[in-house]
Amino acid sequence: MTQGDDRILETLAESDLILSPAVIAINTEYTRNYVNKRVAVLLENDLIERVQDGYYQISEKGRQYLAGDLNANKLEDESGDH
Repeated sequence: MTQGDDRILETLAESDLILSPAVIAINTEYTRNYVNKRVAVLLENDLIERVQDGYYQISEKGRQYLAGDLNANKLEDESGDH
């Protein structure tokens, strides 16, 4: 998990909207390419959900992560990413 992941999740949680990576990028000041890569990781770890092609919302697991109720190390172990 990166600082960018936290910002992406926070943006989705605070807006409580379904957003595209392009809109997330504009609101987080990260590049669209970076956001696209991180969205794939967040999706793989079930922290966000694809609502329809190209649009995402935060999942309940993502909200638990932001609340500190879910350990990031456990996510990395489950996905195999370190």
